[in-house]
Amino acid sequence: MDKFLYISMSGAKQNMNELALRANNLANANTDGFKSDMAQARSMQAFGEGMPTRVFAMVESPSTNFRAGPIKSTGRDLDVAIKGDGWLAVQAQDGSEAYTRSGSLSFDANGLLHNDRGNPIMGDAGPIVLPLPIDKVTISQDGIISVRPQGATSEVIEEVARLKLVNPGDEQMMRGEDGLFRLMSGNDAPANPSVYVESGVVEGSNVNPVDEMVSMINIQRQFELQVKMMKTAEENDRASASLMRIS
Repeated sequence: MDKFLYISMSGAKQNMNELALRANNLANANTDGFKSDMAQARSMQAFGEGMPTRVFAMVESPSTNFRAGPIKSTGRDLDVAIKGDGWLAVQAQDGSEAYTRSGSLSFDANGLLHNDRGNPIMGDAGPIVLPLPIDKVTISQDGIISVRPQGATSEVIEEVARLKLVNPGDEQMMRGEDGLFRLMSGNDAPANPSVYVESGVVEGSNVNPVDEMVSMINIQRQFELQVKMMKTAEENDRASASLMRIS
């Protein structure tokens, strides 16, 4: 009987874990550049004293869905989206280099270029700082940032930096707890000149809200089934105890 109870108990617990994963995906349906997590369930043997005859359910996130999200037009010169494969290099809060597909950029009072999450944008020589004051900023398809100094004529354009664009391969990337991606090896990816961007647009989230809602409904039904199984195990235990008292 305890095998029956253990399977249903571990199944209910893993249903809650997958529900949290799906809820996180759904919560980021409108987050630019977000990549949804995938989930899979499998049975695992429980090892301990005696023979490994018991199994438990386990839900894990084996990978991330790297499918590109929809391209949304914004008209802002500082908004960029990666064309095809590739990543935009940023500086994480711990100072390390990380990667994202979120390209909604802006700069602060000191000229530091950052994305909508506050991560400084990396260039060939570190975080990019624009020379202020400026009237206009443009980003070419190869990531070169040009500015027009304040008060200068429209013909005066100065190249000041270049976005660090990388493409190490999606199979080499893993998401960190801060939501940014890094190489599994722990190294920094080299700049790749074959990665291009499009300005005036951003890449949206690749989450499909309908699919996530359907998955959450199915998980909730599975959870209810696991709870019913646990109640059945309890009823069986009471019946067995009653039979033992009669005998």
